[in-house]
Amino acid sequence: MCEWLSRTALLLGEDCMEKLRAARVAVFGIGGVGGYAAEALVRSGVGTIDLFDNDKVCLSNLNRQIIALRDTVGRYKVDVMAERAKEINPDIEVNAHRCFYMPNNADKYDFSVYSYIIDAIDTVTGKLEIITRAKSLGVPVISCMGAGNKLDPSRFEIADIYETSVCPLARTMRRELKKRGVKDLKVVYSKEEPLRPDASDETSVKRAVPGSTAFVPAAAGLIAAGEVVRGLCGR
Repeated sequence: MCEWLSRTALLLGEDCMEKLRAARVAVFGIGGVGGYAAEALVRSGVGTIDLFDNDKVCLSNLNRQIIALRDTVGRYKVDVMAERAKEINPDIEVNAHRCFYMPNNADKYDFSVYSYIIDAIDTVTGKLEIITRAKSLGVPVISCMGAGNKLDPSRFEIADIYETSVCPLARTMRRELKKRGVKDLKVVYSKEEPLRPDASDETSVKRAVPGSTAFVPAAAGLIAAGEVVRGLCGR
């Protein structure tokens, strides 16, 4: 057992640590939610991770994204996350995809190689493509619902999409997944009512840019990663 994973092994056991080393997990969206999810998977000993995102780090990411530092602004998020992963675990295999995942490029990627998939993107069309493809192949997937405009990280929970309430994104996903015949989906979501962004910032309101904090997206990402680790270990 590697010394750096010894504390994790005390809780999970060597058999689980071997399962994590053998696993390959895809994380779609390396932002406020997905960045924390990806890092937690790396720190848990997952052997191979695929990162999907076409965005670059910008100044407005500094308040909440684990990859956002002054010296990473302007760089691709997947590249920064890949470097962090290697700094934590030099033996990890990282596949960084500078990709805005949508139906028009989905055929480039083989989901059957994944042990688990985390959907942490915001675009409904992309989320639906990820989920339906994973479901068609029997690959476990967990989808993160809305984390914007919320202040209480303790309100997040794991549920089936058809048992969710309050969250506007979950409402849309329920409707669209039902149309596509998807009968169940594990999600991370919050029942907290979204707050309205500060009306004094007219640009943000007009563009429907959500407000966010350092602790709410992080909580959602860590919860998703924890569920993946438990799932890979059969717990």
